[in-house]
Amino acid sequence: MASSAVRKFLPLLLLVGSIAIAAVLIANRPQTVIAPPPERAALVDVAEVVLQDLRIEVQAQGTVQPHRETTLVPEVSGKIIYVAPNLEAGNYVAADEVLLRIDDRDYQAHMLRAKAAVASAQSNLAQERGRAEVAFKEWKKLSNNTQRSQQATDLYLRKPQTEQAEAELLSAQADLQRAADDLDRTVIRAPYDSLVKEKHADLGQYVSPGTSLAAVFSVDYAEIRLAIPQSKLNYLELPGVTGYDPASAPLVDLYTDVAGEVSHWPARLQRTEGVFDERSRVLFTVARVDDPYALGVGDHKPLRVGSFVKANIQGKLMQNLVVLPRYVLRAGNSLWVIDKEMTLRNRKVQTLRTEGPDIYVREGLQNGDLVCLTTISAALPGMKVRINNRRSTLLRQDSVMEAAGTPDSDPSQTNDDKAGADQTSAAASSSGSKAA
Repeated sequence: MASSAVRKFLPLLLLVGSIAIAAVLIANRPQTVIAPPPERAALVDVAEVVLQDLRIEVQAQGTVQPHRETTLVPEVSGKIIYVAPNLEAGNYVAADEVLLRIDDRDYQAHMLRAKAAVASAQSNLAQERGRAEVAFKEWKKLSNNTQRSQQATDLYLRKPQTEQAEAELLSAQADLQRAADDLDRTVIRAPYDSLVKEKHADLGQYVSPGTSLAAVFSVDYAEIRLAIPQSKLNYLELPGVTGYDPASAPLVDLYTDVAGEVSHWPARLQRTEGVFDERSRVLFTVARVDDPYALGVGDHKPLRVGSFVKANIQGKLMQNLVVLPRYVLRAGNSLWVIDKEMTLRNRKVQTLRTEGPDIYVREGLQNGDLVCLTTISAALPGMKVRINNRRSTLLRQDSVMEAAGTPDSDPSQTNDDKAGADQTSAAASSSGSKAA
């Protein structure tokens, strides 16, 4: 009877006990402390700003052309009796080298006849001068009262006859000179050190004045016409119209990329063509490369006429520029700068040019500013960051020193800059889609 009563009230006792235990636990629970979640700073790479003086290169392209090209034509007619062995397309010929000879037998005969005519005219002149001297002596014996006209006196003294003999001698000498020139023109010589471009005549062919014999072009230097848009002219020191000065002419690096093999040739900006192209509104400049076929002391590869080349033209020295990777520039010409509290700040800058992989900032940054190089999604001003790697904006140090004459930098710093640039390139590759 008692056991059945216990079983009847056991669930109720358990429920009451559980409620009592829960009440005790609730009454003795620790007080809840509300704390903000821990802030995690983003890990970024930064570039420390260094203002520097730079020469900004201007890119162009063009085709190699000879500065002088000549079509050889004869000035006399006749049959070709000699052709130089090296008068073939692509061969080198030196200045005044004999290239062709025309049969000169007729011109030798003309030469002899002209010499004979000169000798005959000289003899006639000598006879007339002798007759004039005799007439003058006879005229002296005449009475002074004899009245004669001036024309009669000149005729008596044989002055007109003597002048005619002198004129005939001059005509004969002119014919002799022309015969000598025609004889000399039967030999065709190279006008300058050149390469044969085309050969149009050969042995045994009869040619007349104006017939094309061959085409040659000079090899002392070649020219490349480079089109420069108006927007890029302010970056260059263009040559003036007073003449070519190799010492002050801007440097030009010509290069080609054939099957992955890049070849370079040094050149100088020689001149501009002086007028804008009316259709494209570009100014053509002309670069000169010396000894393009490496025939002199040059050890470079031949730069053949007709080659298509690209050119990097040295610009004028511009001061207080900052070079940064292009991907760090955001919409509205803004970029992220890290302040002393290690937080992001939005900084608006003015850029000089944004072509290629780099941008050139001319205003908005000072020495020592830290520019964020890492692309952070959903970045906001005031966001905390941590620096993973630090590098300098002093890029292309070797070319800058050569252009501006600055002293060498610390080798360790150069290595650090190179490492920073590699890491920046890796960061740019990983976030390329976001930057785009």
